[in-house]
Amino acid sequence: DRKFKSEEWRERMRDGNPDDFLMVYVGRLGAEKRLKDIKAVLERVPNARLCLVGGGPNEDDLKRYFKGTKTVFTGQLSGDDLSSAFASADAFMMPSDSETLGFVVLESMASGVPVIGANAGGIPDIIDDGDTGFLVTPGDTKAFVDCVKQLQDKDFREAMGKRARAEAERWGWEAATSQLRNVQYEKALINFHSRAFGGFGRPRTAGALRLLGYRTKRVLGRMRVPGFRRYREDFMNV
Repeated sequence: DRKFKSEEWRERMRDGNPDDFLMVYVGRLGAEKRLKDIKAVLERVPNARLCLVGGGPNEDDLKRYFKGTKTVFTGQLSGDDLSSAFASADAFMMPSDSETLGFVVLESMASGVPVIGANAGGIPDIIDDGDTGFLVTPGDTKAFVDCVKQLQDKDFREAMGKRARAEAERWGWEAATSQLRNVQYEKALINFHSRAFGGFGRPRTAGALRLLGYRTKRVLGRMRVPGFRRYREDFMNV
């Protein structure tokens, strides 16, 4: 929700540089998220700045990798601070090609922030390329750079953000959970099972569904979908 946009948070995430274009990522700091792909944008777009929100096994490695660039690490956030981080961005970056449900993408769109996401997994089910956001071939760093350059135009960015928010608001429980009945169903369960239990192969469907359902409700609550109370836990392990 854009009401959570905060100049205080923008200043923190831009490290006191008001003219910087703020790219934000929220989620697990793991190798599978392909966050290193974003470095090319920092190298080729002079006013681009990156804020990474979250924690994970690759946090120390990423801090070394992005050392000397315009990158800020906030650690894990929750509640209104997390909402402000989403809403205060100029663009949300999702280079990962392993996302199955893309809930953080929906959260960003609901905040009126355009998403530049990998054209893989469940993300193409959410973003209409060039209209409500951008889809980029995983690993195509030049395409990420080109998309950021387009979003430098404030009028273009704000118009895309409004369309993104309208699309996110169109989603409800029926639409969001429909992905569990399409081709993403099995991949989502296996991926979630591995993260939640450290297991391999096929999960025991009933238990995995209960936990996956809880996480779905948590996100929809944050998006204020009618019938789902707002959960204050964070998205760090999504």
